[in-house]
Order: sequence, then C-alpha cells, then structure tokens
Amino acid sequence: MVNTPRPKSIRIGGATGYWGESDLALPQFLRDGTLDYIVFDYLAEVTMSILARAKAADPQQGYAVDFVTAVVRPHLQAIAKSGVKLISNAGGVNPEACAQVIRDLIDVAGLDLSVAVVVGDDLMSSLATVLPEDAHEMFSGDRRPPLDAIASANAYLGAFPIAQALDSGADIVITGRCVDSAVTLGACIHAFDWQPDDLDKLASGSLVGHLIECGPQVTGGNYTDWMDVADTLADVGYPIAMIEASGEAEITKPANTGGCVTTGTVGEQLLYEIGDPSAYILPDVICDFSQVTLLQTGPDRVRVAGARGTSVPSEYKVCVTWADGWRTGVVAFYVGDQAAQKARHYADEVIARARHKLAALGAAEFDELLVEVVGDESHYGDYSRAISHSASEPASLAPREVAFKLACRHQDKRAVGLLLKEFWGAALGAPPGFCGFAGTRPKPSPVIRLFSTTLPKAAVTVQVITDQGCSEWQSHAPVQDYAESYQAHIAPAADAEQEDLVAVPLRQLAWVRSGDKGDKANIGVMARQSNYLPWIAASLTNDRVASRFTHFMTSAAIDCYYLPGLPALNFVMHNSLGGGGVASLRNDPQAKCYGQVLLDATVLIPRTLLGD
Repeated sequence: MVNTPRPKSIRIGGATGYWGESDLALPQFLRDGTLDYIVFDYLAEVTMSILARAKAADPQQGYAVDFVTAVVRPHLQAIAKSGVKLISNAGGVNPEACAQVIRDLIDVAGLDLSVAVVVGDDLMSSLATVLPEDAHEMFSGDRRPPLDAIASANAYLGAFPIAQALDSGADIVITGRCVDSAVTLGACIHAFDWQPDDLDKLASGSLVGHLIECGPQVTGGNYTDWMDVADTLADVGYPIAMIEASGEAEITKPANTGGCVTTGTVGEQLLYEIGDPSAYILPDVICDFSQVTLLQTGPDRVRVAGARGTSVPSEYKVCVTWADGWRTGVVAFYVGDQAAQKARHYADEVIARARHKLAALGAAEFDELLVEVVGDESHYGDYSRAISHSASEPASLAPREVAFKLACRHQDKRAVGLLLKEFWGAALGAPPGFCGFAGTRPKPSPVIRLFSTTLPKAAVTVQVITDQGCSEWQSHAPVQDYAESYQAHIAPAADAEQEDLVAVPLRQLAWVRSGDKGDKANIGVMARQSNYLPWIAASLTNDRVASRFTHFMTSAAIDCYYLPGLPALNFVMHNSLGGGGVASLRNDPQAKCYGQVLLDATVLIPRTLLGD
C-alpha cells in the first residue's frame, strides 16, 4: 500500500456517459491541469450484451475499445506527465484484455504507469447458481429466461475494490460492470480513507458520482433552458467535481468552455434516472437524496450538500441480458395533403401484405407491430392545442410532411426480413407522396431483453489484480434494514383559498429532466422557486401526468416522490416504455423526451407569485 498524506479535497473530472460519446473531455481536463482523477462510464445494460457478442467472436475483445483508441493511446504521454489517475469501467466483459492492451502501450512508450483491474462481476460461468429455475425478475416478476439465450450476466459491483486498486498505487484502474457512480466514489474512499460505516460520506460521494456520470448533462447539455447556452454547446465543458473530505462538493467545469453550471443544470441531473430519492440503492450504501440542497456559489459553481446514507444492502443487483427473437424498424416520409393519413394507410398495406405471406408459409404472427407518425399531433388531443395554437386557432392543423416508422418483433429473423422487403416493395402501389432517404437499408437485429435480480454479496468473489498480484476483496460493511430509516415526504399543499389564479406552462415554473430504468420512465420536476412547488404539485396529479402520455401508453402505474431539499417532484411511470432499451420498438425507448411532453402542461398559480 502506498502511504500518502490525506488531502482536504480532490478534483475529479467526469469524461464520458456512454460508449460512443464525443472525445472532447480529456483534452479539456489535461489543459485544466488541476485534476487528481478522471472517471469514465461506458456501460449501459445493452452495451454489455454487445460486448458479450464481441468477445464470443474474438476472445481478445469485449471491452470499450474507445477508451484505448480515443483516450489512452493518443494522450498517454500527457496523462503520465500530469499525474492524473484514470478510473474506467471500459473493461466491459473482458477487463483483463483491456488492461493488457493498455499495459502494452505503456511498455512501448517506456512509461512508469501501473494498471490495476477489478474482476468478479461476470457471472456467466455460474448461471445455474445465479439464476435457479425459480428465479424471478425483480420488477416484473417474470420467470427466468432460458439459460442458452443469455448473453451476459453481471453483478453491479461497488467502489471499495476500486479504492483498493488505487491503494496499491495504480495509475489506471479498469473495471467490468460496477454501478456508474462507483468510479467516483472509489476515488473518494481512497483519497479520504472513508470506511464502510461512513454512510453519509459514502452517500455524498455517490451523489457526486451520479451528478458527473453523464458528462455534460450537468453542465448545460439537455438543459430545460438550453437557449441560454445554445451558442456555446459545440464546445460544452465537461464537469469537474471538487470534493471535500466531509463529502460536500462543488460542481464546476473547465475555464473557457461552453455550457453552464447552475442550480438548474445540477438539479436536473440529480433527478435524472432515479426512483425513490429516499432509497437510492447502491452496493456500498443506500442513499437518501431527498434533503440534498444546491447553492450557486459563483459563476459556473454549485455547492452540493445534504446527502444521507441510511444503511448497506446485503445483496448485489444482477443484470442479465438475453436474446428474445428479432426486430427491425424502418423510417420513410410522406409529403403533401393528408400526409399523416397516407402514411398510416401505407403502413397498414405493408402489414397486410406481410401477414398474408406469413400465413401462406404457416409461420407465426408477429410478436409486436408498431407504427409511429412523427409530425402528426392529431392523436395528442389537448397537447397539440397547447403547444401549437393560440386559443383562437383550430385545435389541429393537418401536417403536410411527416416521418413515419414501421417496426416489428418476431422470433424468426426471416419474418422480420419479410416485413422489410414489403415495406420497400409496396411503394409503387401506395398513396402518392412517399419518399425515403437512399442508402443502406435496415436489417433484422437481435431483441435484447433485460432481466434484473439480486444475489447475496457472499456469493460473488471480487478480486483486484495489480502489478503485485491478485488479491480478493471482501465486504465487511454493516447491514441494516433500510426500511427502518425510510421517510416519505409529502409535498406542501397549495392554499385553496387563493384567488386570481392564472394558468402558465410548467416550463415557466420548473426545470424538468426525464430518463429510464428498464421499462420505467422517470420525470423529475424541480421548482425554480420554492413557493412554486405547492402549486405545481396541485396541478400535476398522477392522473394529470398520465393523461399527457396516452399517446405513448394505455395505462401505467405512477408513483410520485417529493424532494424537499431542492425542492422537486419525481414521477416514476412503471411499464411505460414498451419493454425499454433494445426490447422496445418505440422512437423514444428511454424516455429522454418525456420531460419535454410534460413541460407544456399548464399550472394554476396565484398571479402575485409570478411578479412582473
């Protein structure tokens, strides 16, 4: 172990939020020159299945190659000179192969850098134990998928093994599947010597990790007030977290970069893809984010405080991806009068032809068919009137140009190909105005579904591989019943006696951000002023929110949580994404646009609260 004085604070840069993101961050951070750590998050659930297929085809693959080709290789000399440490889950399903490629680059460059690897998350070799016949999905209750259909199975590891790797003196740490925030929390544990029972500190470090894990989403990307920074987003700054030994932190970005850091951008990201904010469950700590406060301390600087840790879970969440047939989706356009009607007629015609041929072949019906017409708001009801017209205008104007998508799922790849063939083959016998972009046509692709379950931590062997050898890591954290410390918060009620109420769009009163977890969507709504919150809560009932999404789903259970610290509401919509991820046929299978749909909802609020 390397013994060094404990710092009072550290600076961590958040460089990536997914595999394939732009490579703007690292040059920014190296120019800044003040960072102690840079963290990289590459792994979504579907990414794991893609990497698993890559490893099956080539045993030396299965990791996020971008980390090697776009980060380490071109910047290796500058990384070594700066002394900054890199922590990345780029290892995917083959972290040791990723680490070896980086070691080879270091050797060729003649540099003195140490690489450590965290392994143990990959459970494919013990599927029968991990997924017994009576295993059920933790959200839907579905039975276990066939073992021969499973592409990947990984436990979501925590941060302490990463800290152990850093304790060994590693300059670069590569992991497989860990929770997104663990790469940040691991650096904090190492730097400040946080212990497993420092629950509030662990929750605070996890919150910071959550804030920077999606890169520029906390510095102006996907921001409700995007027009405030629109001219600067081409050079958006990536986030820097200045974390103190207490766990409190400030979020900022490199100087002379685009975007912004405000309580709005930070609050939106805090609400992104969370469920119950009082029970945000991670491997190292169960967090309560409901009382978190944000304070603008200067230009592009926001202080974050108030996270609490309530207990530590005894189990790891396990993510299983499995193949469930084939899918495709194809997009074309209709132009002219009655464009939307023509598009739907064309889709119906294609489906009828494909079904006729399937029946003639004795093949099964499609598992799912979906037609979406973009540009036609007639099925949005009051939504189209709210966003497109004044009260004196007609409720809808027929679009003269639409894009439409036809998508399907089927267990047989040939049936999916048949629908594609008919989509293009019907063009000459269709309503006029059909056109499409010339080029490569879509092909059938595997449907990858997510199966989530849990596994006792004792059943997972986690190892840290360093230049000194391999050591096993064991959790000694206290385990408590988090339900005992759970506290539900109820939003304050609006004053029913108030008069002179006016209807204003939600966007005037709040910042909004939406996202997904499997087949759930969340929409976080943060009031711009605390006295707006009771009126927002009064107008945005669960039924009202559900009514905004009738064009996406027929019914969905909704939970609403209140975060007094921000203040904010978080709506969680269950079974709302058509399966979510690659399993969904929708244009927005990850609820990225749901917040935009809600922003135009009207809220009744006293005129006196709006000022001038």
